[in-house]
Amino acid sequence: MSVESQLANLDLRLPEAPKPVAAYVPCVRTGNLVYVSGQLPMTGGQLLATGPVPSKVDVEQAQTAAAQCVLNGLAIAKAELGGDLERIQRVVRVGVFVQSDDGFAQQPQVANGASELLQKIFGDKGKHARAAVGVNALPLNASVEVEFLFEVT
Repeated sequence: MSVESQLANLDLRLPEAPKPVAAYVPCVRTGNLVYVSGQLPMTGGQLLATGPVPSKVDVEQAQTAAAQCVLNGLAIAKAELGGDLERIQRVVRVGVFVQSDDGFAQQPQVANGASELLQKIFGDKGKHARAAVGVNALPLNASVEVEFLFEVT
């Protein structure tokens, strides 16, 4: 099943590719790799989740925010690949940053919001290496930020 068909089956739509919020580019392609810059959980021009987990945003909300980051990252990859997500051969690595309260240690569970969606969309090609890191702050006070590395044709 195509990536676009799988997105439709999951009742998901990719947004317009988000614009950078600072001095960087949305992605860089080198050879058969596309590095997508860290994506915030923006939807409709607004952050889906702000503040630290779990005091301001619970784990489930943070997982949903991580999934939104995936959609934003795929929109950027799609733009880079001339509109053809079938050119993604593998999700190589995902880095998930979670704005965390002191003592919070469930970053891997938050990161599952991104990882599980990538696996639903891409199947075995969506299985990836990952880092799930707790941080004290993120840009625009986002609760989650996700970066991607894709192997492409």
